[in-house]
Amino acid sequence: MRLGLSRMMIENRMFFRERDAVIFTFAFPIIMLVLFGSIFSGEMEGTGLTVSQLYVAGLIGTAAMTGFQNLGINVAMDRDDGTLKRLAGTPLPRTSYFIGKALNTLFVSFLQVVILLAIGVALFGLELPSEASRWVTFTWVFVLGVVGSSLLGVAISSLPRSAKSASAVIAMPFVVLQFISGVFIPIGQLPSWLVNIASVFPLKWMCQGFRSVFLGDAGAALEVAKSYELDRVALVLGAWAIGGLVLCLMTFRWKSRRDG
Repeated sequence: MRLGLSRMMIENRMFFRERDAVIFTFAFPIIMLVLFGSIFSGEMEGTGLTVSQLYVAGLIGTAAMTGFQNLGINVAMDRDDGTLKRLAGTPLPRTSYFIGKALNTLFVSFLQVVILLAIGVALFGLELPSEASRWVTFTWVFVLGVVGSSLLGVAISSLPRSAKSASAVIAMPFVVLQFISGVFIPIGQLPSWLVNIASVFPLKWMCQGFRSVFLGDAGAALEVAKSYELDRVALVLGAWAIGGLVLCLMTFRWKSRRDG
């Protein structure tokens, strides 16, 4: 764990030195929130909530799942340029590498969430919850969501054939998931078959959990089941955390394909 924390500091420094990656990572959800929140600013009928507030909750879910895309691409790049192969030959425990990656992802996602909440409060009238129970819900949804999506990102990093194709291979399913999981389109307005597909993946349940925190009881009417189903949210996110670990153990490779 101590070496994992040290590795996290290294990962943080490497991340913030890549200015273009930092700008894109933080700017994308902010730009989407400002654009969609400004264009679709009307009130959701019978709820007292605005569409803008709905977008805040959905994009917080996207921020919590950033690790899927970032880790999927970064680990693929580490494998392709030989970084993983060299690390495997050092005394650094292999688990410390993943601890460092996971903590870096947790830190970056948390910063994104803080920024999105600040914009939501300042520009779109979002009210932060005053009940401790809703912050407890936020905490476990956030942690389970980040862990599950990060493990899924590590697992999918073995799919691209090279670092050059990693962005295209991994970014596309992430964008599709955002559109079918209630981030940009209210989940109740999606066809049932799309909702069924989204229900298999963690992002839909992460967004649902965050809506329960920031939209309160009024927002439950917008859900497909007319309830936030927090028990199912916990079950699915917990299953993805375990399933993601199993996928990592089954698929992860320290060497690129050209190394055998």
